[in-house]
Amino acid sequence: MASLEDPVTSSREAAPAPARDASPQRLRSLARAAQHDILRRLAPPLRHDMVVHLQSLGMMAEALGARVDRGAVAREDLQSSVSKLNRLARQAVTRCLEVCTWMEPGEDDSTALREGVAEVVRLLSTSLNFRGFDVRSELPEGEFEVSRNALRYLLSAATLSLADAAPGPGEIAIRAEASSSHAVLSVEYQPQPEGAFTQLHEAGDAPLAWPEVQALATLHGVELRRQGETILLRLPRAVVTSPLKMVPV
Repeated sequence: MASLEDPVTSSREAAPAPARDASPQRLRSLARAAQHDILRRLAPPLRHDMVVHLQSLGMMAEALGARVDRGAVAREDLQSSVSKLNRLARQAVTRCLEVCTWMEPGEDDSTALREGVAEVVRLLSTSLNFRGFDVRSELPEGEFEVSRNALRYLLSAATLSLADAAPGPGEIAIRAEASSSHAVLSVEYQPQPEGAFTQLHEAGDAPLAWPEVQALATLHGVELRRQGETILLRLPRAVVTSPLKMVPV
């Protein structure tokens, strides 16, 4: 995997002034813009994540209501159906709360690197597959913890940026290496052989602004480099700095 300390050469865009040189106010403004733009691009899959459980809940409730109207449900079946409805309702609430953490991170913002990468890959795979991209990850075993908010936004930004700049369909591979203090993610675009794909679908969205993405990385203490068709992220290990608040039972 490429080293984060290698010289950076961007093949498709001129290198902007480093975001870290901006004033703190300007840095926060750029970071907010990047976060808003990334969230806008992720709105369809996040919406689907919330709706899928609610749809299942609604369909089961309608089916149960129809059986009750016909008097075709026994007491035991009714109790079983109500139990399933309760389970689906809890799943729907849990998923909606998870999606809300994209807008407002939870008190514990850490996540295992493998789980965080898997979440981003799952969210982006379907939409990018329609455009001719196969997103896959190759991560080592281990429980390295990173900031979930930083990983979510910056890995999404790296993946979308490579897809937006790609000349044709291909594969976007995500690999990782971890040390005692940092994890380095490599997000690489590899074109498919000529003739091995159909017409590339247009993105339909303006590309993310790279200076804004860099500002977001700087705000999270993440080193972000672009080397041609590869984007590297160096994320520090998540460390708990304050005790978690206890929620009344």
